[in-house]
Amino acid sequence: MLVMNTEPASKPALKAVNDAPRPSKEEAMEAVRTLIAWAGDNPDREGLKDTPKRVVQAYREWFRGYDMDPAEELSRVFEDVSGYDDMVILREIDIESHCEHHIAPFLGKAYVAYLPTEKVVGISKLVKVVEVFSKRLQTQETMTAQIADAIDEALKPRGTAIMVDAVHQCMTTRGVHHPDVSTITTQFTGEFKTNPSLQDRFLKLIGKS
Repeated sequence: MLVMNTEPASKPALKAVNDAPRPSKEEAMEAVRTLIAWAGDNPDREGLKDTPKRVVQAYREWFRGYDMDPAEELSRVFEDVSGYDDMVILREIDIESHCEHHIAPFLGKAYVAYLPTEKVVGISKLVKVVEVFSKRLQTQETMTAQIADAIDEALKPRGTAIMVDAVHQCMTTRGVHHPDVSTITTQFTGEFKTNPSLQDRFLKLIGKS
């Protein structure tokens, strides 16, 4: 399934906003105990006694993007590009995210490109930006747009191109049970948006054309 988006209807929020206070660790663990009981098992049996603690720890890791700021990750730039003005492309960045509808994982790869102006950023920082947004409850469409917007805001490039190709466990392990369906989303801005030949070149270079 391909979802192509060249201009979002409304700009997605780049920072995680939660005005409500976070529950305590103990409250979160009790919520896990409740879900175990609701599923039909006994949260006090030997194999499940430590599960609430492990789940809370896993949530901290899976959703650490809420404690990260994409602007901070992209704040250190390098202005000496020695006249380089072609694409900077990162291929096959691992995506490990969770859909906001079922809290089920979706796993895949991200492909990121931008056309620099006077400054570039360390390539590891682009990976970090992908991580910021993937480590939140997400839709793939929103995440793709957020990655592009964060790069545009921080680097002011001539254009940005993002592709995400992922398999959603909410489709493979429940619902329609189609394990071989992947979802592809794209976001093009600037020159990538107005120049179809640049889009085609990007897709060819990442092996998706």
